[in-house]
Amino acid sequence: MAITVAHHRRSASGEPAHEASDLRAALQAAIGELKAIAAEADTDAAEMIEFQIAMLADDELSAPAFAAIDARVPGGALVLTAGSPTSHVAMLARARGVPMVVGLGVPVAELRGHALLDAARGVLILDPGTASEQAFRQWRDVELALLAQVEQASTGPCASADGETVALLLNVADPGELDTLDPARFDGIGLVRTEFLFHAGGGLPDEDTQYRAYRRIAEWAAGKPVTIRTLDAGGDKPIPGLTIDTEANPFLGVRGLRLSFARPDVFRIQLRALARAAMHGNVKVMLPMVTVPHDVDQARGMLEAEVAALAAAGVPARLPALGIMIEVPAAAIAADLFRADFFSIGSNDLLQYVAAVGRDAGELAALAEAALPAMLRLVDHVVRVARERGIEVSLCGDAAGDPQLIPQLLATGLRALSMAAPRAGRARVAIATTRIGA
Repeated sequence: MAITVAHHRRSASGEPAHEASDLRAALQAAIGELKAIAAEADTDAAEMIEFQIAMLADDELSAPAFAAIDARVPGGALVLTAGSPTSHVAMLARARGVPMVVGLGVPVAELRGHALLDAARGVLILDPGTASEQAFRQWRDVELALLAQVEQASTGPCASADGETVALLLNVADPGELDTLDPARFDGIGLVRTEFLFHAGGGLPDEDTQYRAYRRIAEWAAGKPVTIRTLDAGGDKPIPGLTIDTEANPFLGVRGLRLSFARPDVFRIQLRALARAAMHGNVKVMLPMVTVPHDVDQARGMLEAEVAALAAAGVPARLPALGIMIEVPAAAIAADLFRADFFSIGSNDLLQYVAAVGRDAGELAALAEAALPAMLRLVDHVVRVARERGIEVSLCGDAAGDPQLIPQLLATGLRALSMAAPRAGRARVAIATTRIGA
């Protein structure tokens, strides 16, 4: 049985009745989708899903949310006692603009009562006094004023203080994110994470399902470049029935392109869908977890074979540019040996491999800083190689949207940064106030 999951974003209406109705609809939709997944799952997985369904159906658990809506209390946030700011869940929270702090290191039982969360500075204040609340509100007002300023300057060319043009690109984890975004705010899409299609339930997506999703993204960009990454499953992104569950260290195992080569049947379907979608825009294909030059040659041969097969069958398709993510140190160090059409530096994984710090190791988060000298030297090297070879290079990890790090990235010669939409405004301001030539 195929399960279709609707992907969309919504904007707050400000009307409690409407918001409450939408929440009830969302809860029912989620329960329905989980029931469909549970019906196909094995016994153990079905029992876990049934527990999730029971939680969603529990009126007592949802009552505080409805009470907050009635009181017109905005927002919400995530607070984790463990974890790391470079983990996958933290990355998704940033992509959706959800305030979040991780690695508090305190028992969950202590997190009770009224709280103030300053996610920008990583501060959680429990049961604040009057002085703390006033200080927090003043800080919030300053932040809102800055956001208003950012919003006013959110379109048009992006350039440094001394006139250097910088491409501001968008990271997309779900096509629904595009529904409320203006393409004029970005110079294209620097990363489309295709994992959303493989987590939707109902088994692996077929060629037509993938083609429609990729085509929708390409048409939204209206001729601007769209870089779509092939499936990057494994590590902290397992997919039931596809990834290997028994690996001792999945971050160093069969993930990304390695998994695609291990499952050529799945990989070829994705390549066909991408080649077909390339007829509808400036689509480029990017390979994750590339390690040796032969990886690119093998993938290129498979892509060319699928394009030829589509042409022989009379199916419109085009051979898109084929690039690589530079996220394995072996690829960064020997970047000059890869026959790729473009490079995109994946700072999240590259950093964890360079620093030997797992993305979920919250206690070692201080070592996993993108400003690590070794990290910046690798970025500088990759950018220099790309320029010498005359190919495009960008950076698409979380570092790209970090206002404090952007000046250092631009100093390496990078002129294309790809980030989650909520981070673009502050990044634009950071670029505009940076003198690259200074």
